[in-house]
Amino acid sequence: MKQIALLGATGSIGRQTLEVLRLHKEEFALYAMAFGKNVAEAIPLIQEFNPTIVVVQDEITKEKLDREIEHSLILSGSGGLIEASVADSVDVVVNAVMGSIGLPATLKAIEAKKTIAIANKETLVTAGHLVMDAAERHGVKLLPVDSEHSAIYQALNGENPKDIHKLIITASGGSFRDKRREELEGVTVKDALNHPNWSMGAKITIDSASMMNKGLEVIEAHWLFDVPYDQIHVILHRESVIHSMVEFVDRSVMAQLGSPDMKVPIQYALTYPDRLDLTMTKQLELEEIATLHFEKMDMTRFPCLQMAYDAGRAGGSMTTVLNAANEEAVQMFLEDKISFLDIEKLIDKELSNHQRIHTPDLSTILSIDKMTRERVRSHLN
Repeated sequence: MKQIALLGATGSIGRQTLEVLRLHKEEFALYAMAFGKNVAEAIPLIQEFNPTIVVVQDEITKEKLDREIEHSLILSGSGGLIEASVADSVDVVVNAVMGSIGLPATLKAIEAKKTIAIANKETLVTAGHLVMDAAERHGVKLLPVDSEHSAIYQALNGENPKDIHKLIITASGGSFRDKRREELEGVTVKDALNHPNWSMGAKITIDSASMMNKGLEVIEAHWLFDVPYDQIHVILHRESVIHSMVEFVDRSVMAQLGSPDMKVPIQYALTYPDRLDLTMTKQLELEEIATLHFEKMDMTRFPCLQMAYDAGRAGGSMTTVLNAANEEAVQMFLEDKISFLDIEKLIDKELSNHQRIHTPDLSTILSIDKMTRERVRSHLN
């Protein structure tokens, strides 16, 4: 039985991971879980799964939980995330926290030779060179949970990576795919959260609407599969049936298809290299869909995607700035403090003013991350 440490248990990916654990109780046990401040949602989960370790965001939340929970060790903060991730009993660490907060715990878990199921793309965007170097040195597998990267990973099974001609990442287009740029003036948070295909958390849904989510996935794919940016393509695919493709040097194309359900890549990361039945997911009936559509991606319409490519090609600390500025700007939009189009303006401003550091270490990355967030927030004044 695999023992799981789940970071981000009350988020969208975390909740769906727990659905997979419920379905396969004989295969998996929840050894540790981490969440932020949502005690009311977490308590039933703790009572159901009885994890040995529970990690919360801060000491105030820890005090609240201490009064409710008796049988679990309750920890807090980044140190708690690390302790849960490196525990001797843990086999797989599922990094499903939002943002760069999951980075130190991921690096420590790699050092402890834990298998990493990575749903936190910000970890690779912020510090891909550190994470991949550590994974190589310690012989650790990074198993992608994002549907796009899981699709590429599956398409590459048994293939020689040297035979890759290009990676083709599909994009649904998000909530505003049929709107012209001039129609984005004044769109609301409610409008942006209305994704046509996927059920996701608020932050990733906003990223999908701006197409930054796809930009972050491009950077993540660069690190996971060691492929140059010029060989990573994004195409619009409205149905979200083909999750991504790999074109090889002989022009053969391998594609992974399935219903748009995140439990599929989550379970694959947990069971790799094996597969288990997933009865809760709708089977793909191609005859019902009948037609699949593909369109060229318009970088002028989606400037966040172009910014991600540019930051990735520049490398170094540029992707740290990209991610931090985006996270903070998206949060400000969700708080109704800026407009939707202000998100890309704030990101562009931070990237334009940043002096790139070629190979930043962890402390430098965390410092740049913090300062970028503070500068973005300062624009409210």
